[in-house]
Amino acid sequence: MQPLPAPISDWFASRGWQIHPHQQALLDRAGNPALLLVAPTGGGKTLAGFLPTLVELTGGTQAGLHTLYISPLKALAADIRRNLTVPATEMGLPIRIEDRTGDTSQARRRRQRADPPHILLTTPESLALLLSYQDAPRIFAGLSRVIVDEVHALAESKRGDQLMLCLARLSRLAPGLRRVGLSATVEDPDAIARFLARHPDPCAIIRADPGPDPDIAMLETDTPPPWAGGGGRYAIPEVLAEIRRHRTTLVFHNTRAQAELFFRDLWMANEEGLPIGIHHGSLAREARVKVEAAMVAGELRAVVCTGSLDLGIDWGDVDLVIQVGAPKNVKRLVQRIGRANHRYNAPSKALLVPANRWEVVECEAALQAVKAHDLDGDPRGPGPRDVLCQHILIAACSGPFDAGDLYSEVTSAGPYAALTRAGFDACLEFCATGGYALKAYDRWQRLMRRDGLWSLRDPRASRDIRMNIGTITDTEMVKVRWQNRLGGQPLGEVEEAFAATLTPGETFLIGGQVVRYVGLREMALEVAPAPGREPKIAVYSGTKFSTSTQLCDRILAMLGQESWPDLPASTAEWLALQREVSRLPAPDRLLVETFPAEGRPHLCAYGFAGKAAQQTLGLLLTKRMEEEGLNPLGFVATDYATLIWGLDAVPDPAPLFDRAALREGLEGWLAGNAVMKRTFRNVALVAGLIARNHPGARKSGRQATFSSDILYDTLRRYDPGHLLLEVTREEAMRGLVSFGRIEAMLDRAGGRIDLLALPRVTPFAAPLFLEHGRVPVEGAARERLMDAAAERLMAEAGLG
Repeated sequence: MQPLPAPISDWFASRGWQIHPHQQALLDRAGNPALLLVAPTGGGKTLAGFLPTLVELTGGTQAGLHTLYISPLKALAADIRRNLTVPATEMGLPIRIEDRTGDTSQARRRRQRADPPHILLTTPESLALLLSYQDAPRIFAGLSRVIVDEVHALAESKRGDQLMLCLARLSRLAPGLRRVGLSATVEDPDAIARFLARHPDPCAIIRADPGPDPDIAMLETDTPPPWAGGGGRYAIPEVLAEIRRHRTTLVFHNTRAQAELFFRDLWMANEEGLPIGIHHGSLAREARVKVEAAMVAGELRAVVCTGSLDLGIDWGDVDLVIQVGAPKNVKRLVQRIGRANHRYNAPSKALLVPANRWEVVECEAALQAVKAHDLDGDPRGPGPRDVLCQHILIAACSGPFDAGDLYSEVTSAGPYAALTRAGFDACLEFCATGGYALKAYDRWQRLMRRDGLWSLRDPRASRDIRMNIGTITDTEMVKVRWQNRLGGQPLGEVEEAFAATLTPGETFLIGGQVVRYVGLREMALEVAPAPGREPKIAVYSGTKFSTSTQLCDRILAMLGQESWPDLPASTAEWLALQREVSRLPAPDRLLVETFPAEGRPHLCAYGFAGKAAQQTLGLLLTKRMEEEGLNPLGFVATDYATLIWGLDAVPDPAPLFDRAALREGLEGWLAGNAVMKRTFRNVALVAGLIARNHPGARKSGRQATFSSDILYDTLRRYDPGHLLLEVTREEAMRGLVSFGRIEAMLDRAGGRIDLLALPRVTPFAAPLFLEHGRVPVEGAARERLMDAAAERLMAEAGLG
């Protein structure tokens, strides 16, 4: 067993601490090429990850960079720096610890390149930028360890794929480099281990004692949840009462807009003036840092927040987490629950607040999944090729490279282990010429081959490539700040599409404050305070979650029960009424209801396939109905069902669900659809076909969209087999349209469709009439309505 050096063991003893078994295990196996530690939140994961580093640096002889810590969040990197600096100082260790993120000043970044600290805390994007410089071999030559925190969160996105490519490059620059992944919520540790390891090296998994189960329940409220909506504001009296009863409460929401609305109403109900803050990714950095500092100092009783506080920040005084709205994903819920009682072997306490009647059932399913330790997650696909294209360009920025050597390096990254040489060469060809249809244009002639090595055709291109590093392609945002006479201080950001709808004098919510739009100045919205005014809500797209497959399966299983003693009486009565007047959906069947409502025939299909898939199903079914002359007018979708209305009743809905016809309809719909164009834009930004940032200017979202739309149409016409069109289709099928979940729904039903023609709206269908996001169908039905309206008008005018 590896003993702790005196400075570290004395520091442990001074606090009455003993090293945890999983911390000792990580220390004992510090020489392994790759380790994955799965430990509960509050179990000392971060200290476990850094212990081998602190032991190795105790002697004080190390020069230059020893350990690189990678975090998915800038705030987490800053928090770890604070929390690591204190013990290192108290132990008397002669080491420098610094962070490097998008918030770090240019002067400090330059100094870090010239004189790296012993421990550098950074993000995937900042690491990729560092690796693009020609002095990267010098910076990383002495690197011994890389710690990837919250590795499960990175493994779910392109940021993780880019990070693994960066680690492959680091392993070449620093042979013998050891990797450590840290996570509390992993549904498939073996898959994460394969993701983290340098292929074909193994990655050992260390599992800590999971500790006590969380204390988690549904919040009981005097007012039952509404039939539709997502704000959860009906529960504010009870939420405020819980805040009073606890030291510090985190109130999580799934979207930024919901967080803003809830915070405003919570503050208006807060007659005692309890200190409550708000934190989300669209707020100004200054506002977020202020809230984080107040939390560290124990000055806040509650923070209304979103995914910006999902991960790892260690606030020990948080003793309650409230999740408002169904969590959609068990793993995300467990992560958020872990923010409460962030201490080893202390049970986390959490309350769920369903936002509407449907979400009561989903919240109960989530509670059962947490108690059963049943985490959800989809299998990882191969590493995306648009990320690989960006990596090739980054490699070219750092100097000439041999294609074979780079291919070997890339395939040592877990996500790209199965990449063929032909697949790599296609990406290299795209980076060099832009592809068949674009190779005549100089702007896409970026790489050249000379003496067997590939390099940038124009070295000045490295500046443009570096300015566009990263895989995050969120909706374009516009800065919001106080007008100059009020100091011009930043408040945060709103989406460009929302900003375009504002006229001077209009009000909206940001950071819990109602502000009045004054005007656009230097590419920022200038605002003034507007207390007491009714706000127009800032619409943040955020992350639109679909309920996971595992949660949907649990809900269907619950619906098959004879009774529901664990559900509130009002919800149980609602389910019983649905069973009485229609049927309850079953796991091995597909329930389709038809009924008249609002003077129109309606069809409701309960697929339980998640919001994206149910939305796609609505598009495909209405397209099929249009082809069959059934005149659909529109549809609306939730995670559980799709409701369609039109001019004509559907006599037999079963043929509409023919798998081959649905897939054919999808192919036709995708061909020129706006979804594909939006997906292509994101792929083109990541792959480097179009640039968002230019020296001295940032291209607006509209400009980038205009450029990508022209390119998309050009490639579809002249180069339909273009690499980026292939990547676009893969992305759309997997993410935005979720057609795989529609196919899984059809497989589950196995052709068993329960068709019920009913005289009126059913209890389950009723909430869908209150849902936002209705999608109109422009087709023959609209023309019939217009013709009928024209005939009535002409008749009234005596012209019939």
